[in-house]
Amino acid sequence: MTIDLPHVYSGKVRDIYDAGEGRLLLVASDRISAFDVVMAEPIPDKGRVLTAMSAFWFDHFANIVPNHLISTDLEDLPPHADDPRLAGRVMLCRRAEMLPIECIVRGYLSGSAWKEYRSSGTMHGSPLPGGLLESSRLPQPVFTPSTKAGEGHDLNISFEEAVELVGKEVAVKARDLSLELYGRGADLAAGKGIIIADTKFELGFIEGELVVADEILTPDSSRFWPAEAWEPGSVPPSFDKQPVRDYLDGLDWDKRPPPPALPAAVVSASSARYREAYERITGRDLADWPGGRV
Repeated sequence: MTIDLPHVYSGKVRDIYDAGEGRLLLVASDRISAFDVVMAEPIPDKGRVLTAMSAFWFDHFANIVPNHLISTDLEDLPPHADDPRLAGRVMLCRRAEMLPIECIVRGYLSGSAWKEYRSSGTMHGSPLPGGLLESSRLPQPVFTPSTKAGEGHDLNISFEEAVELVGKEVAVKARDLSLELYGRGADLAAGKGIIIADTKFELGFIEGELVVADEILTPDSSRFWPAEAWEPGSVPPSFDKQPVRDYLDGLDWDKRPPPPALPAAVVSASSARYREAYERITGRDLADWPGGRV
């Protein structure tokens, strides 16, 4: 795909271009990473799922918080950037001044939070009740920010450390907004039989107003579990790249590039997980999203 715009940045999944007039063009690819290594094989429809789901949530939360999204339509893109192959995977956005922290909310004890609790009984340095198991539901959702690492892993920080980075007023606003968005999103997903165990929000300022940006409540930024499979003490299957991680975990691979090839069955299973997450939560058919029906 040819995009005749100044290239700004490429991450593990997204490519960002300068669309002029204070706008950015975000393109969600089908690239997938595991253990911080990008796989050679794309996951069909992954980029469309991330874009469609973000657009759904931006619209759903529009009465709570503004966002950076202008359009997902090819017709609204700058000239020379309306390649039909981009259909369904682009977001034309307002440029925001992003906060230097990841706004993470945890409703369940999993991932790095579980590892910390298992070793010290704390989460981001704060004590938790004793006797919790992996995947246990927390007494209430908790705002657990982290740094944004230029290289390597983000570092979990306390709320007080977040205050040092962004100031008390902004940190409080970011915490309260993140908790509200998580609570409302988790309630909607619960009605569709999906638990949102935790998620990461990207917040920033546009013309002095705090907005939500990048992606929101997607399988890449969140941990989605089927409610019927949840049981404290075990790890439910997640609606994301778990088939890829499970396959790689069974190999004798040192988790460094180059990655091993992914079998077609693993690629297909991961693609199906992403599609199911979108369709269950939104009640929509991904085939109806741009780029789905020929």
